[in-house]
Amino acid sequence: MIKNVICINWGTKYGPRFINRLYAMVARNITPPFRFTLFTDSAEGVRPEVDCQPLPPLDFVMPTNTKGKWPKARLWSRALGQLEGPVLFLDLDLVITGNLDEFFTLGGPDDVILARNPAKPFERVGQTSVFRFPVGKLEPLQKAFLADPQGIADTYRYEQRFVTRNAPGGVQLYPRRWVQHFRYQCLHPFPLNLFLTPRLPKGTKIVIFPGGVHPEHAIKGGWAGREGWTLMQHLRGLRARHKDGSRWRYLRHYMKPTAWVKDAWRE
Repeated sequence: MIKNVICINWGTKYGPRFINRLYAMVARNITPPFRFTLFTDSAEGVRPEVDCQPLPPLDFVMPTNTKGKWPKARLWSRALGQLEGPVLFLDLDLVITGNLDEFFTLGGPDDVILARNPAKPFERVGQTSVFRFPVGKLEPLQKAFLADPQGIADTYRYEQRFVTRNAPGGVQLYPRRWVQHFRYQCLHPFPLNLFLTPRLPKGTKIVIFPGGVHPEHAIKGGWAGREGWTLMQHLRGLRARHKDGSRWRYLRHYMKPTAWVKDAWRE
């Protein structure tokens, strides 16, 4: 059976360099046959192996004052191009470090399965950076969201919490070790982050990058907005404090260049 991998891109924040690298990582870490489908508002610069489809139409006003990625609600439509059955959604800015086959074989074809969210350790909430669902099963969520986008966003704040709590039949979570959060589970805590390279925990298949730090930041070291800074540059910047707020937060926001990210995040 063909494995369907999907992703979504709108605007100019990510674009071809993220899309093309994601395709290449999938191709290196999956057993064929597979299909890689991108739902996008622009296919310019995207490699020809990617099946580019228009963004599923939705008529709604984006919620304001919320951190959730609510445009992902487009993927909850009854139809996604010609795709059928289970699809594995991947964020554009993640890094694949292991084989993806088990993401398709765990559970049953009608299950909704999400990565675990380590940012909420005391709440059972999934992470929609990596999640599998059957095409059309989440349509009731889309209908509820479209009926009151701002109200749903105000109640749940993040689209992943809305999916976790309301997916028809409930959700499962992928094994903890398969998907790791770069900032929470790979980056060492202060002061070790100043001296030790971010780690790749054993058994990790995917590393996700929520929170403004992208793979290219990890490759260069420093931090987002301070890419490539040495430790001395970072410490000298302590007086300025930049946009990080407190000095404590500033000190925590440093990482050494991470070679294993560079090895994986490439075409």
